[in-house]
Amino acid sequence: MSGERVCFLLRVRPEAIDEYRARHAAVWPEMLEALTAAGWRNYSLFLAPDGLLVGYLETDDFAAAQEAMARTAVNDRWQREMAGLFSGAQRADGERGLLRLEEVFHLV
Repeated sequence: MSGERVCFLLRVRPEAIDEYRARHAAVWPEMLEALTAAGWRNYSLFLAPDGLLVGYLETDDFAAAQEAMARTAVNDRWQREMAGLFSGAQRADGERGLLRLEEVFHLV
């Protein structure tokens, strides 16, 4: 497969973990359609008991896939509804939001 394998971290507030799980048990169909149309493939989220969230996806171009999602109304609604579930703490690099991890090994 050509393209990018992307892994990222976020942090769900501990008191919001149950709500986060519930919302992802029933992701809006239009959100799923938008992700697929934007080129997000093989997308998974993994949640640790302390709220550490690990995301993984495959896409041809991650920046383009993010931009495509940013242009959708459904993503704007989803992000507004989900924003309160995440920790507001800054990352070590001073940014907020997802922290993309560097892939250092891949066994095919």
